[in-house]
Order: sequence, then C-alpha cells, then structure tokens
Amino acid sequence: MNSERTTKRGNYAVPLMIVAAFALPTAEAFAPSQTSSRNVHTSSINLLQMTATLREESTTSSTSPKDLGAQPVVVSAEAEALSHSETTMKLVPSFDLFQMLSEEEGGIIPHTVAGNAMRDDTILKVGTPDKLEGMQLKDYKGLGGKQKIETLPDPFSMVEKELQPFSDSIKELVSTDQPILSMAAKHFFEKRHGKRFRPTIIQLIAKAVAACHPEEIKGDRWEYSGASKIGMEGGKVTVGNHQGSDVWRKQAQLGQIVEMIHVASLIHDDVLDEADTRRGGEAVHKLYSNKVAVLAGDYLLARASVLLARLENTAVVQIMATALESLVAGEIMQLKSSPDELLQMESYLRKSYYKTASLICYACRSVALLGGHAYGSTVATACEEFGFHMGLAFQIQDDILDFTAAASILGKPALADMSLGLSTAPILYAAQEFPHLRPLVKRRFKEQGDKQTALEALYSSDTAMDKAKDLAQFHAQKAVDALLRLPPSEARDALLRLTYVVITRKK
Repeated sequence: MNSERTTKRGNYAVPLMIVAAFALPTAEAFAPSQTSSRNVHTSSINLLQMTATLREESTTSSTSPKDLGAQPVVVSAEAEALSHSETTMKLVPSFDLFQMLSEEEGGIIPHTVAGNAMRDDTILKVGTPDKLEGMQLKDYKGLGGKQKIETLPDPFSMVEKELQPFSDSIKELVSTDQPILSMAAKHFFEKRHGKRFRPTIIQLIAKAVAACHPEEIKGDRWEYSGASKIGMEGGKVTVGNHQGSDVWRKQAQLGQIVEMIHVASLIHDDVLDEADTRRGGEAVHKLYSNKVAVLAGDYLLARASVLLARLENTAVVQIMATALESLVAGEIMQLKSSPDELLQMESYLRKSYYKTASLICYACRSVALLGGHAYGSTVATACEEFGFHMGLAFQIQDDILDFTAAASILGKPALADMSLGLSTAPILYAAQEFPHLRPLVKRRFKEQGDKQTALEALYSSDTAMDKAKDLAQFHAQKAVDALLRLPPSEARDALLRLTYVVITRKK
C-alpha cells in the first residue's frame, strides 16, 4: 500500500492486509519471493520507504546469509507488485539485522544498515554509572555461576498491578453480540490466560524506554522518522510523567493488541495442527468447531487491527502489520519447507523468528516509537534487538522442554513438533552427530519407527541437548547485551532477570 492510503485510510490498512494474508491462492502462495532493486528518487522520504533503502543496501552487501531457498510469501508476486509504488518496500526482517548463530556455528554478523546502525554502548548512559555493565548470564546460578538472579527486580511483580485488569479489559474490547463467537474469542482471556509473557515484556519495555532521553538526531533520513509526537510538558516522556499518561495508555494498549494477535495465532495454529489441548485445557476448535475457531481468530485479528490504527502512528501500524504478515509466513514456511531446508539450523531459526520472535521484536520497537523515539534511534534499535533474541531464546527453550517436560507441565502435548513432522534444535543437533537421522528429518518422520529412532539417538547423544541449551543461552546473552545499551532502571533490570527466567524455566 502506498503512503497516502496508509495515512488517510489508517483504519483499513491492516484489515486489508489480513484478508490478503489469509486468502491464500494455493498455486501462487508459495512462489519464490521477488525482490526489486529499484532506486528511490524523491526528496521527501517517509517510513514506508525505509525498507526500499534497506533492501537495496542488503543486496549490495559483500557478506550475505546462506541461501535458504525460496522464502515464504503470503501473496503472489503480481499481487505484491500492485500493492507497492516506487517508494514502498517491506521492512527488512530482524534476522537480516541481528545475528542468528554464533560465529563458531557458522553464523554471520549482519552488515550495517539503517535498522541496526545505531548500537552505541555508551551514548544513552553518559555520566550514569551502571553496576550491571558487562553482565554475563553464565555468572548466575543455574547457568554455571554463583551469583543470584534474585538480586534483580522481579519482572512479574513489577507489572502485576497493571496487568490485573488486563484480561477483563481485553474481554471488553473483543465483546460481540454473537454469544458463541464471543465465548470462543474470550476463551484464552479468562481461565486460561497463560503467563502473559508478551504483555509483561511490553509493560517493562515501556518503563525502560521512559528512562531514556530522546536522541537529538538532525537530518531528513527516513530512519529519523516514526516517533509519536509527545503532548506533554517539555515534549518528552520521563520516568516522572510516564505513568498514567496518554503515551503510557497507548503502550499498554499495544500490549493488549499483541496478546490478541498472539491468541488468534494460537487458535488458528491449533486448527491447522489438529491439536487437542492448549494451555492445559481443550483447544477452541475442540470446544466449539473448526468454523467457530477460525472465525474467532479472524475476529480477534480484526479487532486488534482497529485498535492498532487508533494508536495514531502510521509507522507503528506498518511495523505491526509486518509482524502479522510474518506469522502467516512462518506457518507457510513450516508447511512448505523443502527436505534440505528441514535439516538447516538457519532455516529452523528463521521459521522460529517468523512464528514467535517477530511479534515480540516488532512490538518492542513500536513501544519505543510510541514513547517518542525515532525508528533508527539507539533506543528503538536496542528494543527490537532485545525482542528478537528474547523471542528466539524463548522458542528454543520451548523446543527443549518439548523433550524434557511432561505434557501436564507444558500444557500442550509433548513431542508435538515431531508429530507434525518438524525438527527443532535438539533433533537438528542430534542429526549433526548421527548421520542416519538425516533421512528421517528430511521425510518428516513419516515412516513407522522414525520418531522412536530419532528419540533414541537424541537421548543417547552427549552433545545435542547441551548444544540446544547453548543456542538458547547465546540468544539470551545477546538480548542482555542489547538491554545494557539502555540506561539503568528498575524496569531494565527486571527485563534482564526475565531473560534469565526464559532459559532456565521448566514449563
């Protein structure tokens, strides 16, 4: 969509995208992505142009990630071309901005572009001592060290009062006159509301961002745009004026929007995967029907889109719309990956980004924009980088627990991914050690005895599970490093503790 339509028809921009995303033409939906290398010739650059510049810089880089085959797209190349002008392009995915694998495992440090350029470790902390400077997770108990993580603020306690009315508020926002649809849509916001992991992150990020003074960036480059206008005394958000302000309200509403999108994706995923349980109870489609479940998920996405437009920041609408598209792309990638891609760790991490990390990292960057920080600022970049690595660490730990925790603890069927023919980090590392597993992975464990053979190999391996844990810790440490670029605050330190919790949890 062009910038004029996005500005003038903001209420419709995201719903139209959703319709396109879920009305997939089967013959075209999995076509290879086609990237333009057009030059942008205009003196007035807005946020929708950011990815045109980034994509062009990306394609000319001397160092590029491994070729992972055709990338997932949610519309045909022809439909995509119709929705763009010379000045529009999709946002560059976070996995092209931040590191996915360590150098020891063949990972590549992404080249510098506008979305990751401002990553100075000191600019936000000049004159402010930071006792946690250089923090290493490996120094804490449970990860090889002796320090106690309990010395840092408890993240859940810090936002507990703010999140107490969270479910009731969402239930009001998604109420409808249709009783069955209303009950289905509210299902996960009542008894089975889960850990509220994403809303907790967003609330804490909002508080941490309030402790950051906006950088004085001069110029008309697109990455200097996107910040919401702050209608407060002095035109800046501070720790003192943040709580209860309009900025605080919009950031909290973004947390509700993110939870709606997340729950909608769970409902749809359970239909696609034919899952019986979710969060320790019956899946929505088992309680009602597939049709009701699909409609409930669609309704949540529609309501989330309307609320998103009412944040009145077109940059945030663009970013969060891309997060929605990423969720669909992840589901397509999961269904259509080639046999060779199923063996690639980079492909697994990219799928995990689409399905899990994208929503978290785009929401974190959006919180910074709502707080008055430009898209390319040090603050906004640190927020997205934190969310990217936190999301991947969370998903990798989930995949580890799939093999180590009972279904009663997980709240969903154990070994669910293998049942769907999917290989996650533990199995992929086992396949590196045991070549006889590779054909099983490539055929998605379809033959009798495949899953049992894979499990026996995994549990007999001396390295596979440890390597998976190391990968989760790699991303958790990267998340910590990004947070440490922000000035010290209780909220930032609570997020540091939350990062530790994510990779040491047992459920």
